Amino acid sequence: MSTSTSTFVDPVAMIKPRRKITGYSAILLPFLESGEVDWEGFRSHLMRTIDAGLIPAVNMDTGYINLIDEETRLAVLKTTQELLAGKPFVAGAFVKDQPGARFDGDTYKHRMQEIQEHGGTSVIFQSFGLVEQDNAGILDSYRDLATVCDQFFGFELTTELAPFGAVYDLETYGGLMEIPQCVGAKHSSFHRQPEWDRLLLRDKKRPDFTVFTGNDFAIDMVIYGSDYLLGLSTFAPDLFAKRDRMWETGDPAFYELNDQLQYLGYFTFRAPSAGYKHSAAQFHKLRGWLGCNDTHPQNAPRPDSDIEVLRELGQRMGIVDR
Repeated sequence: MSTSTSTFVDPVAMIKPRRKITGYSAILLPFLESGEVDWEGFRSHLMRTIDAGLIPAVNMDTGYINLIDEETRLAVLKTTQELLAGKPFVAGAFVKDQPGARFDGDTYKHRMQEIQEHGGTSVIFQSFGLVEQDNAGILDSYRDLATVCDQFFGFELTTELAPFGAVYDLETYGGLMEIPQCVGAKHSSFHRQPEWDRLLLRDKKRPDFTVFTGNDFAIDMVIYGSDYLLGLSTFAPDLFAKRDRMWETGDPAFYELNDQLQYLGYFTFRAPSAGYKHSAAQFHKLRGWLGCNDTHPQNAPRPDSDIEVLRELGQRMGIVDR
């Protein structure tokens, strides 16, 4: 995929003090020792995310969307719809394919319609069939998907997270902004510069378009105008919401809490990055939210030695007992 030259960015000039941050938090799908989904744990975490003031994102990477079967995927949607009772949520529209595959628009549309039938908004995961097209083909594919919905979110992600991911050039990203139904996009390159570029383009081209940071290594991107859709926030939706309120009110304690959350991100999103989901389960158990800290059997595991590090981090933030 082609690249675009970044414009000069003065990050200090981009800071937006006291802005209201919109937070979307990916929901961890927890498991029991039997290998079955811990539905009680899922429901509890869904509601604590809502109670914190964040918007849930289900069937995302944090919910093992690339590993769960159709029955589980639909059960997640049904449970979310029942518990939220009309409150907003987003869900991943994921199509599994292989390198060299053709773009499977029909399956994407089916996934999107399922999400809408359950009251959610689709986040379009990338696939080999989508990103291996030229830029014009990519945009044509998004325009085709837009015909079955009133709104959706785009999603570009680094291949560090998924082999089927891609970070678009600015021209293609700008083309996404021209699709009325595309009301925002999550950016997960894990680098600041391309996200700053997207914010500048958004402000110039379509101010109502939402740039969601997916950079778990730079969660302070919110001070420059990004909102967020993060996996890291699943560890502590309560503290992310608290941090967001601090920024809105001009509380300088924002910086210290952000630092603590960022250290948690650096530790838990280390390679292999997919292991963060097991880290989240370990952290949830430390917080008393889960009775089991197992991960999906096909997900990258973390060592038990991580637990004491997570315990110290939780104690520093005042959310894990000493």
